[in-house]
Amino acid sequence: MSDPRVEAARRRTFAIISHPDAGKTTLTEKFLLYGGMLTTGAGAVKAKGGRRSATSDWMELEQQRGISITSTVLQFPYRDRVLNLLDTPGHRDFSEDTYRVLAATDAAIMVLDGSKGIESQTRKLFEVCRDREIPIVTFINKWDRPSRDPLELLDEIEEQLILEPVPISWPVGEGDRFRGLIDRRSGDFVRYTRTVGGASEAPEELVDHARAATEEGDLWLDAQEGIELLDVSERVFDQKRFESGELSPVFFGSALTNFGVRMILDAMVDLVPSPSPRLDRDGNPRALEKPFSGIVFKVQANMDKAHRDRIAFLRVCSGQFDRGMVVTHEPTGKPFATKYAHSVSGQERETVEQAFPGDVIGLVNATSFRVGDAVFVDEPVQWPLVPSFAPSHFRVARTLDTSKAKQFRSGISQLDEEGVVQVLREPDFGDQAPILAAVGPLQFEVVQHRLENEFGAPVELVPCSWTTARITDQASALALRGMSGVTVAHRSDGELLALFESPYWLQRLEADQPELTLTKLIAEGEG
Repeated sequence: MSDPRVEAARRRTFAIISHPDAGKTTLTEKFLLYGGMLTTGAGAVKAKGGRRSATSDWMELEQQRGISITSTVLQFPYRDRVLNLLDTPGHRDFSEDTYRVLAATDAAIMVLDGSKGIESQTRKLFEVCRDREIPIVTFINKWDRPSRDPLELLDEIEEQLILEPVPISWPVGEGDRFRGLIDRRSGDFVRYTRTVGGASEAPEELVDHARAATEEGDLWLDAQEGIELLDVSERVFDQKRFESGELSPVFFGSALTNFGVRMILDAMVDLVPSPSPRLDRDGNPRALEKPFSGIVFKVQANMDKAHRDRIAFLRVCSGQFDRGMVVTHEPTGKPFATKYAHSVSGQERETVEQAFPGDVIGLVNATSFRVGDAVFVDEPVQWPLVPSFAPSHFRVARTLDTSKAKQFRSGISQLDEEGVVQVLREPDFGDQAPILAAVGPLQFEVVQHRLENEFGAPVELVPCSWTTARITDQASALALRGMSGVTVAHRSDGELLALFESPYWLQRLEADQPELTLTKLIAEGEG
């Protein structure tokens, strides 16, 4: 048996968050390139002309749309460490999925477009990180294109996110004159050379200051002035403030050309904390050396269409995982044999024999596992509940082919368990016309695509007039069901949700009948 504490110290488990098109998927692929997991084709984030598609974007709909709408898990080695990268959806409609993924991480990289700075989705995802007290590393991307003033971007981060940005690297030039980066910690100037299509690591040249001043001219002087301003304003990195979420180390670069990729990977090893004891539902830490335990943070079906399987993604929280060990599924109390345990990179899988705190494993055919579930050996544990976001979009789902009713019900149940949407059922209609509740409308596109392509169940999704949902109870439900503009339905986790057509009617009810139970769900981007 290895010591879980020693193995955990070698792990770094983190996610990447960004606004769509900021370069998250490209950065993910470049990490794999520098980790030795890709040799050619890095940066081919869309399938075209016979080139490979992004490793993390495995779903057909993602490749058609060129966006990330599922979360995936990628593991790769770097500097004698094991890096676990949890790639999150890049679209705002899937921030609930992002929230669940962040429950399994120890840090996050926030990717910003150098020409745009803080965008709406960035702000929302950052608030999710803040709610979970996750340290943030900032990467200002696309510096090889026309960009805003770097000091202006730092001010924007500080003002809008209430987060102190501390540059670790500083750019020399920008746009097509982007020459390299100065490491503020060592003072080294690293000059880069472009490679064709960014398909290999960017050659790096260490240049002394005297030579840089001669060869780079005004670009070097501008960079030195920027660093002097940072020094005067005492923007100094502090590890404790970083881990507490008060401060963010900032790196500049270009994922597309590989400029600065190594620097930020080094930061993930040097700055990001290794896995630590996780708090259980009662607020007690589960020591790393305790017997094996883990938390399910994602369930995904049909990643392998040939086998129609279902994978529960599990973060190891304590102890050592050995393939074949029998674990206990806490919600049911039933044993589960882990013969089929995989490490998963996009759609590619490898059998995993061992795993340690911070690692992510995929358990195949874990049919009863749901997001937030605990598994353990010997010593039981329950983890804090993973909350659901407040839906603001609703559709009634109906099958267009009654002969496919069984496939329709099976598909709806599967997508519900994965958390693709929240599924609500009215007593009078049940599984025949379930209500789908979502944070954003793109979730409905995913539901329709998967029902028709994976389950062979053509559907229509009928728009509804509800705009707001509240958790209620049986006593209040009796009164609410007699009111116009209100529908009460069961969610699969047993909660009763009251759906309102008018937020003003809801406000009036809350004022006039305070005895009614109308509890807010977690709102998007709020704690």
